[in-house]
Amino acid sequence: MKAPVAKSLSVGSRTDIGCVRDHNEDSLLVKAPLYVIADGMGGHAAGEIASELAIKTLDEAQLTQLDPDTLRHAVTEANRRVIDGARRGLGRHGMGTTLTAALIEGNRLLLAQVGDSRAYLVHEGQLRQLTRDHSLVGELLSTGKITEEEARLHPNRSVITRALGSDASVQPDLYEIRLHEGDRLLLCSDGLNTMLDDTEIEELLQYYPDSQEAADALIVAANNAGGFDNTTVIVINVDQLGQQAAAKQKKRFKWGILSFVVVFVLLVGASMGGVYSYARNVAFLIDEEGYVAVYRGLPGDFMGVELKWLEHKTTIKVDSLNPTTVGELKSGIRLGSLDEAERIVTQYEEQQRKKR
Repeated sequence: MKAPVAKSLSVGSRTDIGCVRDHNEDSLLVKAPLYVIADGMGGHAAGEIASELAIKTLDEAQLTQLDPDTLRHAVTEANRRVIDGARRGLGRHGMGTTLTAALIEGNRLLLAQVGDSRAYLVHEGQLRQLTRDHSLVGELLSTGKITEEEARLHPNRSVITRALGSDASVQPDLYEIRLHEGDRLLLCSDGLNTMLDDTEIEELLQYYPDSQEAADALIVAANNAGGFDNTTVIVINVDQLGQQAAAKQKKRFKWGILSFVVVFVLLVGASMGGVYSYARNVAFLIDEEGYVAVYRGLPGDFMGVELKWLEHKTTIKVDSLNPTTVGELKSGIRLGSLDEAERIVTQYEEQQRKKR
């Protein structure tokens, strides 16, 4: 059975050949709940084959659930197929591809990434990069050896340190993120972020609320900035997740209240059962219409329930007893057992005879 996926997503995607390129090595997959971008390497008739093999492998995996192990396995299988393809003469030896895959289920996002194709998230109007570039420039940037501006112009910015097809032991980085209503997810090949800085990308995403219009605008802007590489983008708008989450929260709240009531009733029942058993084994004496009465149980009530049973009413007048006893009998004198109550009654009868 397929897992439920977010139905409140609007998706725009586009791939385009860079202004100075004559072929496109990028591939993409938009097949909810899976979204994938792959940027091939190895030159004409090689890079595009590597990216297509990777995309086809992810597509055939039929990923529908946010299971990190399953997604990881699909990516490593894509790596195996790219390597095997080169051995069999598809493309050529040394071909490879980046890959960034996103799985969305409800308000949860699972990412797998190899290479320098990126995933960005716009949350509350702020753009942030979710993935880490597997590139020489990315490593220099992460260690603070170069700035963002220097990274965009660095002569070795195309040197990738991890890619599918380069090593049989390649593993993807995995990220799991919680989405919120109004968030936007951007997947892109480096053809976008090498032409536009993050501020420019953020401004375009804010200016175009429609996902397809935003995707088109990003491609046009990258080409206008020089278009030195192929550019592929997928823009995903996350809508109405707040309503879905609220409905789930309301449902959880109702179940929580019901569970509390059930537990409370069980506890009260157990408590009442224990109190009832206790009340049947104790006794008390009380002033009842001026005479001492013997009861099994407890004086007063417990949670609005009286737990007392009249055993008998004596002929002992309360006012014939000493003042302290008279005061105690007004509210009831609790005793450990009915036998103890009867012994006290015998003492009261003796006191009454002496007064006569």
